[in-house]
Amino acid sequence: MQKKSMLVPRFSLLIWLSLFTLIGLVACSTNSDESDGSNDADPNAITDINWQWTSVTERSSGNETTVPDPSIYTVVFHTDGSVTGQADCNNFSGTYSQDNGLVITLGPSTMAFCGEASLDQVYVGLLGSIVAGGPDGSGGLALETAGGAERMSFQNGGAAP
Repeated sequence: MQKKSMLVPRFSLLIWLSLFTLIGLVACSTNSDESDGSNDADPNAITDINWQWTSVTERSSGNETTVPDPSIYTVVFHTDGSVTGQADCNNFSGTYSQDNGLVITLGPSTMAFCGEASLDQVYVGLLGSIVAGGPDGSGGLALETAGGAERMSFQNGGAAP
């Protein structure tokens, strides 16, 4: 009888230990996914943020052009697949897709002359050539043209207006 009564508590203990181990493993894997904040596959990671263009780097030469006033070169990716933004004194809109990389299709835009020093035409031209992009791992956004020839960097300017 004593052997039988010792077997039941040991069996129960093994079940409880197994259960707690399983729960612990599930909890750890869930927490690690949520805590690192680097879910690049999440298309909403770039949406509804007022991204401000800070620089562009040419891969072949390594030359980096810094944008003097990032607040006037913006892009917002909306959850409905539309994109809006500002290119210096002009505004633009269009659509985007993340099906195979990131592609921006620009639509209507104002076409005012913003001055000789403006980067508006460069900015709009680069946005229309984007084939890949997403969060850069440090709170910003990186967009690239084909083959990574040019890499545009953006800072988070806060929630989209």
